[in-house]
Amino acid sequence: MNRFHRTELLLGPEAMERLQSARVTVAGLGGVGSYAVEALARAGIGHLRLIDADVVSESNLNRQLFALGSTIGRVKVELAAARVRDINPRCEVEALKTYINGETTDELLSPLPNVLIDAIDTLSPKVGLLQRALELKVPCIISSMGAANKIDAQAVRVADLSKTRHCRLARFIRKRLRRRGIHTGITCVYSEEKTASIELPDELPDFEAPSKTCDGQVRAPLGSSPWLPALFGLNAAAEAVRFLIRSE
Repeated sequence: MNRFHRTELLLGPEAMERLQSARVTVAGLGGVGSYAVEALARAGIGHLRLIDADVVSESNLNRQLFALGSTIGRVKVELAAARVRDINPRCEVEALKTYINGETTDELLSPLPNVLIDAIDTLSPKVGLLQRALELKVPCIISSMGAANKIDAQAVRVADLSKTRHCRLARFIRKRLRRRGIHTGITCVYSEEKTASIELPDELPDFEAPSKTCDGQVRAPLGSSPWLPALFGLNAAAEAVRFLIRSE
């Protein structure tokens, strides 16, 4: 029995062949990235490169797919890769326990993926990754904006970065990229929900207790629902699949 028969009935055999030959890179396996990986694996993507330098912590339990009582302390990329292989043994999975910065970005994007999903939550590496992906001409770049401090599932949107509204993170990233001459070309998953004013730190936290990033940056906590990060991740995966199966 073809594991993806139901998907093939929906999309057709040609679309499934495109998905099976596609290369998708997911950077960040937290609340957003974990659900994006889940949907991509179940869609039959043939090659997944998964990037995250972190391990599961207790504070991840409310929103991250790989976070369970039994997985606390385990490496996220290893858990993700094992789950993908269980869903689709034919998928080629690369699990890279690597922190994304200026020294690693080129290597992480080589060979170029058909789609990059950016689900990282530290600002400087996020902006650097998006800039380099555009410079290298990754065909499709999808970036998750801020899912923290939001609860309205109906306010989630998908648009080019230049057209996002009511998202502080998107506005902050737009300003940084404009300084580097970049104005468009990044598909964003974001929320138009209006929230109370929050002072945005340079590093963008999603933990419930103060912690440190892999490069030693201190992050303050932000509240996060179980459903918004998942919706962001599923929307990112849906956009990736739509791009991959569209007719030339």
